[in-house]
Amino acid sequence: MKKAKLVLIGGGGHCKSCIDVIEQQGQFEIVGILDVPQKQGETILGYKIIGSDDDCEKLHNAGCVFLITVGQIKTASVRKNIFEKLQSIDAEIVSIVSPHAYISKYANIAKGTIVMHNVVVNAGSSVGQNCILNTGCTIEHDAKIGNHTHVSTGVFVNGDCNIGNEVFIGSNTTIINQIAVGNNVVIGAGSVIVKNINNNKIAIGNPTREIEI
Repeated sequence: MKKAKLVLIGGGGHCKSCIDVIEQQGQFEIVGILDVPQKQGETILGYKIIGSDDDCEKLHNAGCVFLITVGQIKTASVRKNIFEKLQSIDAEIVSIVSPHAYISKYANIAKGTIVMHNVVVNAGSSVGQNCILNTGCTIEHDAKIGNHTHVSTGVFVNGDCNIGNEVFIGSNTTIINQIAVGNNVVIGAGSVIVKNINNNKIAIGNPTREIEI
């Protein structure tokens, strides 16, 4: 079967991890990476930077599909803006799931999301658009993850949690059962979340305390 031609948008460190997962999955042919114009011609893990965001429509018209490989630390604004630009030209934004992840057949992963190695997404859970489920995180039963959210390495989101849009959850955080996290929230690495977090907050520590953004 002929593989779809995949263009990656964003050529930083997160892109390298994405490339590894894509190669392991084996369903797409990476034809190049888009980044800032001054990086054009450089290579990342053997794949050339072939243009910038301005080339999305041309590549879409040539039959390419896309994955956003810009990282997300704290704010989701860059990834969200790229996602909305791709949607505006009706480009296909793919989801990528590592063959070393476990996704329950009763779970749902929306478009544009990448699921890295050793992730578990359990029954009844759902993950929104343009998310990063980073290496070794766990999304337990019936948990909901909003759009443009990054669940970092080693995070545990326990059962029946409801995580909002544009959330960043730092590495090795644990969120206990039935917690609600609002939109535009940043959770520091190693935090333990034992109570709900409102919109537009920074939460850090064990147990967590909230700081206004």
